[in-house]
Amino acid sequence: MFISLKELKRDEVEFSTTYDPGVLDFRGAEVEQLSALFFAGSAELVGGEIRIRGHLEGVVRHGCDRCLEPVEISVGKDLDLFYRPRRTIAREEEVEISKGESEVSFFTGDGIELKDLVSEQVILAVPMKAVCRPECKGLCPTCGANRNVANCGCKGPDRESPFADLKKH
Repeated sequence: MFISLKELKRDEVEFSTTYDPGVLDFRGAEVEQLSALFFAGSAELVGGEIRIRGHLEGVVRHGCDRCLEPVEISVGKDLDLFYRPRRTIAREEEVEISKGESEVSFFTGDGIELKDLVSEQVILAVPMKAVCRPECKGLCPTCGANRNVANCGCKGPDRESPFADLKKH
């Protein structure tokens, strides 16, 4: 669904859309969509900026950052986003921005494609360190075995750690 400036100049736009798995492009992020993503809300023009408010709901999968097993992540978030035309910052020199402006995104053209907005918000919803469970033991650094499944019996890396001298003190 495309939200156009022309449409917003007339009136606020309300929307309710569903994106089935495989429709969104997560731009190389290691995210797999498991369920339909539902996004409902409204868009309005506020002083030359597009303001989008709504709620995003769905389930995605990401690999555990310790053992690489799949982790299901529920995405359920309320959004209140501002988008400004990119031409407002198209300058050659560097410009300092205020803290409030750091939370503003930019768009090019005649409006915003909701698909792109939803993809971005799903990527942002994935934790920096996604783990399958807090007590996850991860992979053995020597043989690569998943230590949650089996005890491989490895003593540790064959080479000495570059931090081994720190243990002596």
